[in-house]
Amino acid sequence: MNANHPIYDQLIKQHLKILKNLQYESGMFAASKKGLNTGYDKAWLRDNFYECLAFEVLGDFETVKKTYRAILDIFKKHELKIDYAISKKPEHTHQYIHPRYNPITFEEYWEEWGNKQNDSIGCVLFKIGELEKREPGLIVKNENDRRVIQKLVWYLSTLQYWQDPDSGMWEEDQELHASSVGACLAGLKMARQVKGVVVPDELIKKGEAVLHQILPRESERKFVDLSLLSLIWPYEITNEEETTAILENVEYHLLRQHGVIRYKGDKYYNKNPDGWSEEAEWTFGLSWLAIIFDKLGEEEKAAHFLELAKKTVTRDGLIPELYFSNSKKYNDNTPLGWSESLFIVALHEVNNNLLK
Repeated sequence: MNANHPIYDQLIKQHLKILKNLQYESGMFAASKKGLNTGYDKAWLRDNFYECLAFEVLGDFETVKKTYRAILDIFKKHELKIDYAISKKPEHTHQYIHPRYNPITFEEYWEEWGNKQNDSIGCVLFKIGELEKREPGLIVKNENDRRVIQKLVWYLSTLQYWQDPDSGMWEEDQELHASSVGACLAGLKMARQVKGVVVPDELIKKGEAVLHQILPRESERKFVDLSLLSLIWPYEITNEEETTAILENVEYHLLRQHGVIRYKGDKYYNKNPDGWSEEAEWTFGLSWLAIIFDKLGEEEKAAHFLELAKKTVTRDGLIPELYFSNSKKYNDNTPLGWSESLFIVALHEVNNNLLK
């Protein structure tokens, strides 16, 4: 960790402790606090990807390694299911690789929860490939690991991910989502960093063509969506024009006082009984914007969004999933590991640049 301002150091330590408390002995992180009756005590592949980013930026690769070794063990446990999905494109959502698991036993949860989420596979491939590029052998230890990673590539190929509607990052209605196509594309590109894993050029080219055709939209139904920020960072898969359009749309249409709404008309924790116009404000959107503007070299905007993110911390020192529209009331998914992690990354990255 670089030398930081004492206040920032203290904030990072406080929120890192909160985040660490969400990790099970298995290595998997709960989405929120353990024992929570909302279901967020379970482990999502996507949430684990985002929760590990804080440890990675702070140089704690032992924690990162433990989580990704656990994820590989999950795939090995369900390898027969993956084999079946490779041999024949799934016809039902339960035949897809599930996005969430029991963090202790690694068993699937069978209730319907928008289980068709292609981006959850893309993000895992992306990070394993990126970590292997950084340090070969950090995650991938043997042929068994390479075998299951290769099968994830063939799985996305069988799905024809570039034209496969899924439930996306928010686990809702099935559409062809730019954020899902982009996650799979980024994952396949980075999977080439894993020694022995083959990713045909065709899988890359088809994904690129479709992604740039959809952008800057998220889908046919959604003009703009918070999930599009993932394509700018961490995937870094948008061009300059797309990046500018996405950020302008998110700031203009989705930015609120205590966070960023996911999309217009979002009914999840919508304060309006009719489910319209009072969309919940997601806290990690502010940290996400701070990180992105920092990466783009726009230091003033990065610092501005970091200050807004700091204001989302509750009196108990926790960061919730969301605040109700135009309200200081937050939901029960507090702390949200994803929010805690992006806040840590924003604190670390923005502060380091300010000290340069």
